[in-house]
Amino acid sequence: MPTLDRHDAVFVLDLGDGENRFHPDWLSEIESLLDQVEKSDEPRALVTKATGKIWSNGLDLAWLMEHPEQYTAYGVRVQALLARVLSLPFVTVAALQGHTFAAGAMLSLAHDLRVMRADRGFWCLPEADINIPFTPGMSALIQARLTPQTAHEAMVTARRFGGEEAATRQIVDVAVPEADVVSTAIALATPHTAKAGPTLETIKSRLYAPVIKALATLD
Repeated sequence: MPTLDRHDAVFVLDLGDGENRFHPDWLSEIESLLDQVEKSDEPRALVTKATGKIWSNGLDLAWLMEHPEQYTAYGVRVQALLARVLSLPFVTVAALQGHTFAAGAMLSLAHDLRVMRADRGFWCLPEADINIPFTPGMSALIQARLTPQTAHEAMVTARRFGGEEAATRQIVDVAVPEADVVSTAIALATPHTAKAGPTLETIKSRLYAPVIKALATLD
């Protein structure tokens, strides 16, 4: 399950050591840990990491198939998390040490900055291959955070991007060796800890107002 640690003024949220799919219990833990970071009134930033081969594989489709009556509530909750991360009142950095797929890739895009392992692991939006269309909110998020050409290719072809190419295509900000992923993310976050607060939240909320509005509904 997710855990929260701290490196000086930078909070480090570990998504877990499995597939880190968005199971309702997992979402509850993430929401609770984000609450802890948000309640702090000290200078702060957030690095989101994971342990193992996977950063996140996104939606828990197995759970959703077992609970089809929860489809709407689950989708609304997932999109609320994406909107929340997108507008958090402090700088956020995703430290992608492994595979980052589907809604997991979208969660990475909701962060302000991204660091990815250079030599192994893929960033991918596989929805076209698994026959799951993007919601309007998800589409808006992807298009807001990627260049038009990269968004088109990622969404339409479900291409898998390795770390070096992801950096070249501006999906991530930098690709580094595995051992340096978290330390680089912390180094990127640290200079911005003093920015935490309502002004930064307002800036983000206004910058991504259309995306946040689109993520508020599944239609």
